[in-house]
Amino acid sequence: MDERDNIYREPSENASQQPYTPQHERPADNIGAGGMQNTEQNNANTGYAPPPPQNTAYSQPNGYSQPQNNYNNGYQNGYGQQPRNFYDQQPYGQPRRPVYDKFMYEPIGFEELERGQNNNLSSDGTDASQRRPKGQSGVLIMFVILIIIAALMAVCGIIYDIINSKNVVDKIGSPKPVILYKESKPEGAASEEKFKDENGKYTPEGAAALVKPSIVKIYTYKDYSNFTSKHPIGTGSGIVLNEDGYIATNAHVLEADGYHVVETVDGETYTAKVIGRDSKTDIAVVKVEADGLKPATLGNSDEAVVGEQVIAIGNPANLASTVTDGIVSAVNRKISSDSGGFEMDCIQTNADISPGNSGGALVNMYGQVIGITSSKYVSAEFEGLGFAITINEATPVIEELIKNGYVGGRFKIGIQLYDMSSEGNIKKIQEELGFDLPEDFKGVYIIKIEKDYDIANTDLKEGDFITAIDGTNVSTYYELYDAISSKYKAGDKVPATCAHVDKNGEITYYDIEFKLVEDTSGNY
Repeated sequence: MDERDNIYREPSENASQQPYTPQHERPADNIGAGGMQNTEQNNANTGYAPPPPQNTAYSQPNGYSQPQNNYNNGYQNGYGQQPRNFYDQQPYGQPRRPVYDKFMYEPIGFEELERGQNNNLSSDGTDASQRRPKGQSGVLIMFVILIIIAALMAVCGIIYDIINSKNVVDKIGSPKPVILYKESKPEGAASEEKFKDENGKYTPEGAAALVKPSIVKIYTYKDYSNFTSKHPIGTGSGIVLNEDGYIATNAHVLEADGYHVVETVDGETYTAKVIGRDSKTDIAVVKVEADGLKPATLGNSDEAVVGEQVIAIGNPANLASTVTDGIVSAVNRKISSDSGGFEMDCIQTNADISPGNSGGALVNMYGQVIGITSSKYVSAEFEGLGFAITINEATPVIEELIKNGYVGGRFKIGIQLYDMSSEGNIKKIQEELGFDLPEDFKGVYIIKIEKDYDIANTDLKEGDFITAIDGTNVSTYYELYDAISSKYKAGDKVPATCAHVDKNGEITYYDIEFKLVEDTSGNY
């Protein structure tokens, strides 16, 4: 039945029906692939009513005019109107827009519009203009097929590898073992007889094995509380002198009022007591209460020969029982320490001597200690330049320290001084005075006078000079010491010539006499 018949029904039949809604003005969801939905139901849901004829956009005064084209397709004339043909008719090929009859609300032209719309729909209800070309569909199908084939091949490959993995491993086999060539020394190569010849001369390894048990490590603590907290302020080395527990070392390894612990080569530790220390020679002795210590054999350093092979044994950088080797580079070197300036007879060697080696042993190939190594005598500017205090010079000091606790015959004047041994010292003196000294003036400048000494009771004043001892001119420390020690000892009276220089350069000389005091402190 024609949808337009609804408007010709009796009032009773249309009481529940809504006015007719053209297909092109219905909501879009009412048209689908399956065709038209029920018109009556849709009209009832939407409540749509056709507009009155006089208010429609298609009405003209005569009621039969063509509708205006309200579609904005961009083809307008100069007055904003849609172009028409010569007879003012709808362009050819376009369906005529429907209009309502002025009197009967009769829709005119809906069949033509619906036929034009249905012509663009395919048999499956889709827009024919939106259908994919046949060539593109074929490419898409081919691409999907290739993906499926590739996936199948990958799955088959994985399954094949899993099934045949054991056979592949068997063909490859296990990797070849890495061959390392290792062998032991010939039988008897490590025996002690191999380290010593028929003349009693050892190889370096033989001398090291012989002397290492006699070298100990010394820990220095500021006090006992510092020891309990396990914070040493330094470490050094020592040489066991006898079974009674006396150990020789360097004075700078120890603290005068410190707490010291000795560790032997087997790891045993003992509290050490300072027997004596002499800063002038940098020699000291400590003692431990221990049994079974192995003493070192002291040699004759005067027999050392330049080029002779030697080893140094000590504990550098806290590394116990370290052995370095070298040769005797020179003998009878007069070397002064970096603190007191007192010269000691030393052996020069290229064996490495580092902090921690101090107090250790310089050993010849007969297993004899011929020197006490000291890092205080090591050159900081040149490598391979180390020194050891000759054992012949150290032995009398060691014996004095064990016997008395100090070196007897030492004296003190009771002064502190600057000498004129260098231009830098002379400049310091002139800065202290505030003016330049006269040319060719020589002497030792007195910085401080100790009140507890006899020299404080003389006319000598701080800022004056000692220029001579018993008629011997002095301008350096060594000249002063030699002039006194060559003639006088502790308790003797010493005559001296002094001088006062004013800012005008005038020099006033005067004589004094002072008594030497025995020095048992060990400080220098």
